[in-house]
Amino acid sequence: MPQYKIKVKWGKELFPNVEVNTDEEPMLFKAQLFALTGVQPERQKVMLKGMTLKDDDWGNIALKEGVTVLMMGSKEEDVPSEPIEKPIFLEDMNESELCSALDLPAGLSNLGNTCYLNATVQCLKTVPELREALKSFSGALTNPGSIMEFVPSQSITAALRDLYAGMDKGSTLPPVVLVQMMHLAFPRFAEKSKMGGFQQQDANECWTELVRMLQQKLPAKDNSTVPGNAASYKPKSLIEQYFGGVFDTELKCTEAEEEPPTQGKEDFLQLSCFISTDVKHMFTGLKNKLQEQITKMSPTLGRDAIYTKTSKISRLPAYLTIQFVRFFFKEKEAINAKILKDVKFTLDFDAFDLCTRDLQTRLTPMREKFQKFEEAQLQQVRNVKDKNKKTEAEKEETKQEPFWFPDDLGSNNSGYYTLQAVLTHQGRTSSSGHYVAWVRQRADTWLKCDDDNVSVVTTEDVLKLSGGGDWHCAYVLLYGPRILEIPLNQDSESAMNTETSTQSTSVED
Repeated sequence: MPQYKIKVKWGKELFPNVEVNTDEEPMLFKAQLFALTGVQPERQKVMLKGMTLKDDDWGNIALKEGVTVLMMGSKEEDVPSEPIEKPIFLEDMNESELCSALDLPAGLSNLGNTCYLNATVQCLKTVPELREALKSFSGALTNPGSIMEFVPSQSITAALRDLYAGMDKGSTLPPVVLVQMMHLAFPRFAEKSKMGGFQQQDANECWTELVRMLQQKLPAKDNSTVPGNAASYKPKSLIEQYFGGVFDTELKCTEAEEEPPTQGKEDFLQLSCFISTDVKHMFTGLKNKLQEQITKMSPTLGRDAIYTKTSKISRLPAYLTIQFVRFFFKEKEAINAKILKDVKFTLDFDAFDLCTRDLQTRLTPMREKFQKFEEAQLQQVRNVKDKNKKTEAEKEETKQEPFWFPDDLGSNNSGYYTLQAVLTHQGRTSSSGHYVAWVRQRADTWLKCDDDNVSVVTTEDVLKLSGGGDWHCAYVLLYGPRILEIPLNQDSESAMNTETSTQSTSVED
């Protein structure tokens, strides 16, 4: 079917030149109307010549160029609330109400192979700094003065902001607007199968493109704690600030020893864990990637030669994204086949050995604080024999030490990370199967976000996602900073002094 430019009449307002593609599902047209009017798709009643448009079928509605369509519906804030809230019992609740009562986050409806996007959205939602930045973003879905002018980074950032706002209300909802914006920005995500439905897409590609759009619109936080604003790292965006790392690289020609090595720097937003026969643990895959062979022109030899490229991390971000490179192109079948190999990962990750010596030196003071404070806490627990006193100690209020360097807001100052989200894939190719998000809710409580079905799972369930079969395999991991918490009446220095004193006494004994 062709595309049309139609008019939409909503109350006293008339929107001319609204583009409609009747090859798309009507729900995506309603997403466009939401972008124009602010009326949620489920509140819209779209009519033409007495016929009402359905969500999944155009039916007998025949559009033509310039036709006027009537839309009825009001914004959520315009609808008066019930004067008296009636009590609802658990057994009478529907799925979304039950999730809210049990403090479960909102799920996301699958609009037809959109699980790759749903899983990405759920994982990124675990980053509080990102959620705060989106709340402060004031951009509209479309540019003022031009009803449907589309700026990909602005529209996608606004759509994600609005989606998170809707999810915070606790009810499962369809991400129709974000899907529409991603389809407009990246036409490959809108590709359809022979059956007419949307094709499955690669979740890491979606993650990468979504983050890149946010990178263009979310400004970096001001690091005002640095005297004279002499920050060591000056990011242009919040994404670079909290997700961006830096490699120090060295290129050495293996065929011309006399050729001096070339030093350089490279930015990254995620690390890659390549899976080979000798890789059984994530750390091995990451470390192997830091030394690789490449071919480039040698000015000494005047021809292409083999170089050894060595990389070390000189800046660690607060949030470390790690992709397991599980897909490779199989020429015979012309598909992106999947490596099902079991590659273990841990709940706590230490990036110290991947860093430059200079960064390791900077990380050491906070690492010593962690170690000595934890040793002091262990000694304190051993010394407390009264269970009542132990209970009181456990309830003691704590405060959090900064996880960043004073001159580099958004960095990681210890090298210690804690796993907070896992995006998995179940299936044999990147263009098929199913994607799911597994997110840490608090402490040892994890949630499985399988589109609109959100359920509680155990830590053991998460660790079983390492691969080795047709069950869900970890594809993208998101680690957050491990945070040092100390009692309010005790700072980390006194904790270290306490432990030092204890150690001295034991040595003398």
